[in-house]
Amino acid sequence: MDTLPLDDVFVALAHPVRRSLLDSLASGEKPVNQLASAYKVSRPAISQHLRILLDAGLIEGRREGRTNCYALRPQQLAVAYQWMRQYERFWDDRMSRLGVYLDRNNQQQERTHKGEPS
Repeated sequence: MDTLPLDDVFVALAHPVRRSLLDSLASGEKPVNQLASAYKVSRPAISQHLRILLDAGLIEGRREGRTNCYALRPQQLAVAYQWMRQYERFWDDRMSRLGVYLDRNNQQQERTHKGEPS
């Protein structure tokens, strides 16, 4: 698998239209006209977004007659996923501590509601 720099993937994912295009392609290959029809931006603007996704390796394109078709390359998302994965322990720890805090806070509120001292 030919991986690209992490920055290229995140730049490609930074724009909501590009993320939406990826979501559309998650259900399968689509022709550019079908992709473009879902947006209120010009066809050239959609083509620019598709070019950025192509350059980042997140999609692939092929020509079918006079039509360009695009498909998701989900393996390229692994670059971003692997980088973010290193922070899972951080978030797991934070969420665990939040859970403990909320449990304690809930218990204190229940005691207060019952008229018990906290």
